[in-house]
Amino acid sequence: MSVRRVKPSCYISVDIEADGPIPGPYSLLSIGAAVAGTQTAEGFTAADPEERTFYRELRPISEEFVPEALAVSGLDRERLRSEGAEPAVALGEFTDWVREVAAGAQPVMCGYPASYDWTFLYWYLIRFTGSSPFGHSGCLDMKTLYATKAGLPLRAVAKGTMPRHLLSSRPHTHHALDDAVEQAELLANLMAWPGPHGSGSVPG
Repeated sequence: MSVRRVKPSCYISVDIEADGPIPGPYSLLSIGAAVAGTQTAEGFTAADPEERTFYRELRPISEEFVPEALAVSGLDRERLRSEGAEPAVALGEFTDWVREVAAGAQPVMCGYPASYDWTFLYWYLIRFTGSSPFGHSGCLDMKTLYATKAGLPLRAVAKGTMPRHLLSSRPHTHHALDDAVEQAELLANLMAWPGPHGSGSVPG
């Protein structure tokens, strides 16, 4: 019996900064991405997360924003009105980059948590380019991955309660590229982690 060849997955850590809770009324202001590694049927191979990266700042698409959300990123909406990339251009460049770095593999967006970043990213991709290089469901949530391996309810998971050896030593700056690189390291550590009771696990 022939065995169907499984296409590798290229995991791409993505972080976005936005000025509100949902896309459309509010704007995606920056995208950061870093290749975290490749998964084959034989296992996961981590990449240097600083080797293949992407970063763009975007022009806001509406007048609405939530001051508290904007303050998290520290981005200047007025500056982005004149200096930010047009969304169609930025998302087109992002799509080309994803296809280039994932050549021969299926690209998978990963985030911590993925839900917020995926919502903005997918909406913008469809709205401004008409398609997504990740398809409609090609995302991996690192929070869910940890909860599954740790045997914990999802709501019990927070970075502050994870074993310290799983976390990146990089600071979480709320700069989209910094955070994408940090989260790429977290993914690599999670993929290698056998869980709290696995053989060879390191005490937290």
